[in-house]
Amino acid sequence: MLEPMPRPTLAIPRLSLPVALLLCVGIVAVAEWVIHAMGHPLICKCGYVKIWYGGRGDSQMSQHLTDWYTYSHILHGIIFYWLLSVVFRGHLSVAARLVIASLIEGGWEVFENSPFIINRYRAQTVSRDYFGDSIVNSTGDILAMLVGFLLASRLPAWVTVVLLIATEVILLALIRDNLTLNIIMLIHPVDWIKQWQMGG
Repeated sequence: MLEPMPRPTLAIPRLSLPVALLLCVGIVAVAEWVIHAMGHPLICKCGYVKIWYGGRGDSQMSQHLTDWYTYSHILHGIIFYWLLSVVFRGHLSVAARLVIASLIEGGWEVFENSPFIINRYRAQTVSRDYFGDSIVNSTGDILAMLVGFLLASRLPAWVTVVLLIATEVILLALIRDNLTLNIIMLIHPVDWIKQWQMGG
């Protein structure tokens, strides 16, 4: 009796981190090209770029390289690392998951800067003067996600959990906003939260 022939297996080469980072740069470039084509400025209309902008709720928010919401994008990276680790259960390398996370974040940046989301932010949150990100700020957001993802890949899980909780609590105390409230107010606005945020 002849034994059945083994099925051929498709060997997927492991993606190296340098190649993954190069792909991520390409994803950033495509996302920012789309955002620019949607009419968003390269830099703040004020005419200069700050490395850090600490204002909140005014016309320069989301116009400079980093701001309070950069920390939320770092948390995006940590969360994407966890979620993609669960979904792929070790079948994809960290580098491959990094590229997927970049695709998700790049897609979100494009969607976030669409008229639909901009108008929703303006109507439902304290960001009444928000009119979208500059290209510089959007790029900074995706880079922050990459930092968060790489941190999560290197640090013990308990450290990233503490980092996530601490970041949310500190942002809540300092600016009355964080990733959790941002999601709540975008999906299902709560009037008392909005009133509390406006009082800060």
